[in-house]
Amino acid sequence: MNIGTLIRKHRKNNKMTLKDVAEKASVSEGFLSQVENDVNSPSVNTLIRICNALDVEAGDLLTQVSRKKRIVIVRKSDWDDVDLSYTGFATQRFFPPDDRRVIDSSVLVIEPGKSIPVRKNIKNGQEVLCVLKGEVELSLGEETHILTEGDATHFWANTDRQKITNNNSSVSFVLWVGTL
Repeated sequence: MNIGTLIRKHRKNNKMTLKDVAEKASVSEGFLSQVENDVNSPSVNTLIRICNALDVEAGDLLTQVSRKKRIVIVRKSDWDDVDLSYTGFATQRFFPPDDRRVIDSSVLVIEPGKSIPVRKNIKNGQEVLCVLKGEVELSLGEETHILTEGDATHFWANTDRQKITNNNSSVSFVLWVGTL
């Protein structure tokens, strides 16, 4: 997690608007938005003012940033421990939502006869699938492609009509990567 993400998290936890925090910290709303989106970095003095406005210690915030996970490993042996809900699919994500900024990734675990829904609000997104185990059907509009173990594909997301379905008789595991 980075400083901007942590500032946003604390602001939202305190149920404060950008304007509230900006006024208390004596910074512009636009600057604070840039900090939260990691477009701009605050000076030490400005960071302290922002943290004071949020009632959080700047040192604690920096400690959280320094302890963020830089790597996550999902071992093949972990695949058998996936709890499939009533939906018939599960995703094992590598990073929590706040750390996914440019790409998202996960291992998709799909029961026979089940489909993964399309991501919402993605424009011009790209996706990569690699079937690790089993077989899936990728539907993109009018096109349908069968992907088996070891097959991979890179495509432009079609959020209107896209679906990943397991028509096989056993659980399928797919590495999925997509841009945000």
